[in-house]
Amino acid sequence: MPYNLLKGKRGIITGALDENSIAWKVALLAHAEGATFVLTNAPIAMRMGEINKLAEKTNSKVIPADATLVEDIEKLYTEAMAHLGGKIDFVLHSIGMSVNIRKNVPYTSLNYDYFNKGIDVSALSFHKLLAVAHKMDAINEWGSVVALSYIAAQRAYPFYTDMADIKAMLESIARTFGYHYGKQKKVRINTISQSPTKTTAGSGIKGFSEFYDFADKQSPLGNASAEDCANYCISLFSDLTRMVTMQNLLHDGGYSSTGVSQEQLDAIIGK
Repeated sequence: MPYNLLKGKRGIITGALDENSIAWKVALLAHAEGATFVLTNAPIAMRMGEINKLAEKTNSKVIPADATLVEDIEKLYTEAMAHLGGKIDFVLHSIGMSVNIRKNVPYTSLNYDYFNKGIDVSALSFHKLLAVAHKMDAINEWGSVVALSYIAAQRAYPFYTDMADIKAMLESIARTFGYHYGKQKKVRINTISQSPTKTTAGSGIKGFSEFYDFADKQSPLGNASAEDCANYCISLFSDLTRMVTMQNLLHDGGYSSTGVSQEQLDAIIGK
């Protein structure tokens, strides 16, 4: 049931590839909660995905932009504000890619060109989105920016390889930029550390299905779904969380606070 939590708010949602994407779920819910927004993704991702279908469902405009290019981001904010009729109230950063993971390159022998590409796409793009908005004064006071992260930024997960380091950088950017943007413009910046989620990108990681089941057994509430993550994003875009900033918010059904579950112990001892 909608609560009109985002009535009158304007936003930018990045990274909606298909209906399995968390960004896709966020867009549907933001629309239901009264927001107007533009959708954006890199041109190559738009050719692979179904973003135009989402635009039709949410009465949104699609503005192609490569988030690694400052000039594309400047164009994105300029066109978004012109289309929406004013400055932005919320931004979702849902952008992540590791060439090393795609090509099964072991962490101990990373291809550094691939690594740098992953950093640029998945972390520096966040800084660029914030820096351009700050320079253009594109986000209203008490606006909210949220990026999606994963607990591998704090803990070792062999299958996550260089994305673990990249997500750690993403979270650091949220803290540091959050300080400056908060002091100057009251803009809030947070990351959400989400459960393993059956998105198109996540499912492409080797061993993902097995780890998804492991995390589901570890979590007292089970894995948080993409829909649940969208709910959390909406709460952070709303005025109900005006004093939450510079945080990495764990959204994982209790996984991060559980040492071992009884289900896992029973499986080990053969009960």
